[in-house]
Amino acid sequence: MNTINMLMPEKVELDEASYSTTFGRFIVQPLERGYGVTLGNLFRRVLLSSIQGAAITAIRVDGVYHEFSTIKGVKEDLTEIILNLKEVRIKLLNKRPDKVTLHLKGPGEFKAGDLEKYTTDFEVLNPDLHIATLNEDADFEMEIRVGKGRGYVPAEENKPLEASIGLIPIDAIFSPIKKVRFDVENVRVGQRTDYEKLVLEIETDGSITPDDALTYAGKIIKDHVQLFINFDIEPEEEEAQEIDEEVLRIKKLLKMSVDELELSVRSHNCLKNANIKTIGDLVRLDESELLKFRNFGRKSLQEIQEILEKKGLHFGMDVDKYLKGED
Repeated sequence: MNTINMLMPEKVELDEASYSTTFGRFIVQPLERGYGVTLGNLFRRVLLSSIQGAAITAIRVDGVYHEFSTIKGVKEDLTEIILNLKEVRIKLLNKRPDKVTLHLKGPGEFKAGDLEKYTTDFEVLNPDLHIATLNEDADFEMEIRVGKGRGYVPAEENKPLEASIGLIPIDAIFSPIKKVRFDVENVRVGQRTDYEKLVLEIETDGSITPDDALTYAGKIIKDHVQLFINFDIEPEEEEAQEIDEEVLRIKKLLKMSVDELELSVRSHNCLKNANIKTIGDLVRLDESELLKFRNFGRKSLQEIQEILEKKGLHFGMDVDKYLKGED
């Protein structure tokens, strides 16, 4: 079956007159009747739910152990401060977000932009956002955790495995997409007037441009739709050969010494002390098992995870599936 009788748009048009780094209007035409709403709804849902962003995920203040506490010299209680921190919009400049430790001393106003004084890992996109008011008695340290994610994540899911005493996880809205709307209009093609034009408007927080967001959404949709194409056709012999080659590649990696990963001294010593000799020994463990090892922290975990991902490996792998029958 083919689409020879279906009229397809040739490209996505950008309304350059209204475009900015936070707003984009995109036009797709002509579409067959009904496809405007179908595509509009599909892109709207994916854009709002599935584009990755960054947000503050936890906070710790010296001497404070729950979110209903007050801080000496601060007008707002911790609950109000947390509500304000949820509104901070962040653009990551480093792929590995971590914690930021601030020393705050009054009098003065603590704004979102003040976070940039303590880190170069991210940029605050709404620097004038009010966080707290400090008087002359205010003098304390605050730790803020920043993470990556998609959509909305409740506080209980933001608690790290090795949380320090007094660390309070908070709800996080990671999505960099602020608003998506679409309109469908009728357009004429030849003698027919029932074709459709889709106008899609995307507003972001500035951490991602609207056109990049649309591209990422398109890739996500493509990856899912691809599953439905030729799903009942047996794999070609060439594809089977490619799979065999990939299995052989992974087998070879799993047998290699962890020395080949070129880890930092700290991470290497942690694995050595845990008697982890090969990459296979390493990847058969999951993250929680690794974090139980002495002196093995989240930084070591992130370092190793990034190296494994580059090699197409991950924690918690079924190693026996690849090494079954091997000596």
